[in-house]
Amino acid sequence: MSLARFLTIVIGLSVVIGLMLWLTASIYQLYIQIAYTSLLLANLLVFLLIILLVTLIAVFLYYFNLPGLKRSPHSQKKTKRVPQVSWEKTEAATETLKAIRQQLEQIQDEVAREALLKRSQEIEENLARGEYRVVIFGTGSAGKTSLVNALLGEIVGKVEPTMGTTQIGETYSLYLPGLQRRILITDTPGILEMGIEGNQRENLACQLATEADLLLFVVDNDIRQSEYQPLRTLVEIGKRSLLVFNKIDLYSDQDQQVILTNLQQRVQAFLSPNDVVAISASPQSVRLANGELMISESQIIPLIKRLVALLRAEGEDLIADNILLQSQRLGEEARSLLDQQRKRQADRIIDRYQWIGAGVIAMTPLPVLDMLATAAVNAQMVVEIGQVYGCELNRARGQELALSLGKTLISLGVVKGALDLIAKALQLNLATYLLGKAIQGVTAAYLTRIAGKSFVEYFRQDQDWGDGGITEVVQKQFQLSRKDEFVKGFVKDALNKVVQPLTEALGENWEPTIVESPDHQDEEW
Repeated sequence: MSLARFLTIVIGLSVVIGLMLWLTASIYQLYIQIAYTSLLLANLLVFLLIILLVTLIAVFLYYFNLPGLKRSPHSQKKTKRVPQVSWEKTEAATETLKAIRQQLEQIQDEVAREALLKRSQEIEENLARGEYRVVIFGTGSAGKTSLVNALLGEIVGKVEPTMGTTQIGETYSLYLPGLQRRILITDTPGILEMGIEGNQRENLACQLATEADLLLFVVDNDIRQSEYQPLRTLVEIGKRSLLVFNKIDLYSDQDQQVILTNLQQRVQAFLSPNDVVAISASPQSVRLANGELMISESQIIPLIKRLVALLRAEGEDLIADNILLQSQRLGEEARSLLDQQRKRQADRIIDRYQWIGAGVIAMTPLPVLDMLATAAVNAQMVVEIGQVYGCELNRARGQELALSLGKTLISLGVVKGALDLIAKALQLNLATYLLGKAIQGVTAAYLTRIAGKSFVEYFRQDQDWGDGGITEVVQKQFQLSRKDEFVKGFVKDALNKVVQPLTEALGENWEPTIVESPDHQDEEW
């Protein structure tokens, strides 16, 4: 604040205070005189004078722009609102991470749970830190490391020591004028290398690429199909990319333009022409006529300009997009692990009920074939499978679902088809008198498995049979259970868990003889 402005404010306030004191005394004298004749009129006059005084003070303060009453344009500019799109994506990523932590609490595998928890914490740290993560990606011969060296050498900014390890790529940190955030540039191992180690390095490079805010895909000629496909895949999963045509010093001006045009045309479906940049990160030295070696300077400025322009225009959204993508991918992994765990738990429930029911029916065969469907679908099994998937069902609801699926097994002919299938498989291993006693029990176990697997699909889809309804789900499970490999293993288990106890109960001496089951793939039912 200037001295003249300060003195003006002090004098003005002094005058105002003096006037206020004088007005106060005058108003008081006026009030006393009027009050003798009309008290109401005196009060009204005082009220109007007070309003006038407050108005004059407010006008004075506004005119001299005292702090707190009027913001300067500069302060308004500083408080500019963050773009809504970045805020929404950041909030979505935060909510996804919260949901992931809830899912992780249900995962029983401690190693897998800790690994996912660590990754979620890393995503949260990246969200809070907010650096630009730029990854250099491409074949080993494209000049990725030369590009990194050229960027670090050309850009005027602070370069910090390397962060990372040569086994998975080197990461360098720098700051650019005009950008508030730090940039991390990662040089990845080359892709398309031969051998097991080459494949491992390529997998690591792809993993780093999927974690980038911005991808620099480096080629040294027209792009090959083996390079085009990973570039397109990365763009399609949401990776913002620049295609960098390196080593242009090896080509004539005419050839450079031809290759650059071809690159722009080949990737025009997912990259704009401005996102294809021609550079020479490390030009070859030229020997002059006098024998001296002339070292050319790198031609990296076009890439630097495009990089800066892109980060200024899209940087905030790139960070938000990447954080959201990483959190969603982590969520998918957590859901997959949880789904596998639930399937294992459900399989144990199905396995237990199928052999319990098989033993009971084998000892007390049912008089009517269709009763197998009702006996095979146990309501308690339905309730327990529902609990595995977080669905709490009472006994009545479990019974209702069991009866519904039992009727579907009958109407589709699955009961008869299963009986024929099991009969053909067992007759190769059992004598006729044992076959008649065991066939219903083993068939019941088979139907229990089909029903249990069908209910797994029902609960996996949040208690929904899907577009095809219960019929399509049951048919699919029956077809999967008819595969020859599964039937062989199922019959082997049935001989040990149903037939063996049955023969012991009947007092017979019997040793199972496993014979190759016939191919059931082409049977009609």
